[in-house]
Amino acid sequence: MTMPRNAWLMVCVILTTLGTSSVSSQPAATGSGTSFPTKPIRIVASPPGGSIDFAARLVAQGLASSAGWQVVVDNRPTGFIQGQIVTQAPADGHMLLIAGSSFWTAPLLQKSPYDVFNDFSPIIVVEKSPNVVAVHPSLPAKSIKELIVLARARPGQLNYGSSGTGASNHLAAELFKAMAAVNIVQVNYKGGGPAISGLVSGEVEVMFASTASVAPHVKSGKLRALAVTSAQPSALAPGLPPIATSGVPGYDSVGATSIFGPAKIPAAVISRLNQEIARAISQPDIKEKFLGAASEIAPGTPEDLLALMKSDTVKMGKVIKDAGIRAE
Repeated sequence: MTMPRNAWLMVCVILTTLGTSSVSSQPAATGSGTSFPTKPIRIVASPPGGSIDFAARLVAQGLASSAGWQVVVDNRPTGFIQGQIVTQAPADGHMLLIAGSSFWTAPLLQKSPYDVFNDFSPIIVVEKSPNVVAVHPSLPAKSIKELIVLARARPGQLNYGSSGTGASNHLAAELFKAMAAVNIVQVNYKGGGPAISGLVSGEVEVMFASTASVAPHVKSGKLRALAVTSAQPSALAPGLPPIATSGVPGYDSVGATSIFGPAKIPAAVISRLNQEIARAISQPDIKEKFLGAASEIAPGTPEDLLALMKSDTVKMGKVIKDAGIRAE
């Protein structure tokens, strides 16, 4: 039996509507017309056990549960090798890099085999975490203002611990030195753990340390926390004022863990990755795990990440140049 013309039109409308409504649940179309993802996604990360590896595994876990994607964390040695691997990958979004702020500040300290602004596609900031200014209890300073007064009265006599040249705690301290006009001396340790031990023992008097590393020592009275390095008060360090409101207006230094892909990934794929990763890390259980590790999820747009990179590069670039800091 031949179907009436009006009936055929109605069927076409229904099929078109069904096709349109199902688009949001299908893989994103790339510029070449294929769907994304078409295979497991690989996230290149730093060696196991660190904060970057931890964040990578939470992203992988979140994407598996929220998007049903298969994600593999590919741990590689520290240094430029991680970025080099990603720059050599196809620009299809299946090979990504997760890295901290040193990804864009390290090239300010030494020659890099790539250009972070031209050789990568910014995708999303995963999490942010401020540092805490902590001092040994023997230091007679109970606020940032008192620390500044003391440092100016004893130029070159106060030491601060760092986990390595170019580390977030090192650059946070150098930014403080420049903006507060004080001379405190860096003592370099081989990692954050030894630096904290040096602060607790009194080998150094000050450290711009991660909130997680100093929290138990502050609670036990072995250290005194003065302020947080973020521009605004942080839930990760309740009760602590920002340095910016404690004598150094405009001070802001926060570490960020972010995700990048190779340059020239299709815009549709970048958008899909950004949206799915934001959704993945915003799940209550994933968000709670980040908080447990003393960091806060900070999903935004690729443009937000690019703006952060540019701002940090200008700010820290001046500090590094003026202080003559070079990689070891």
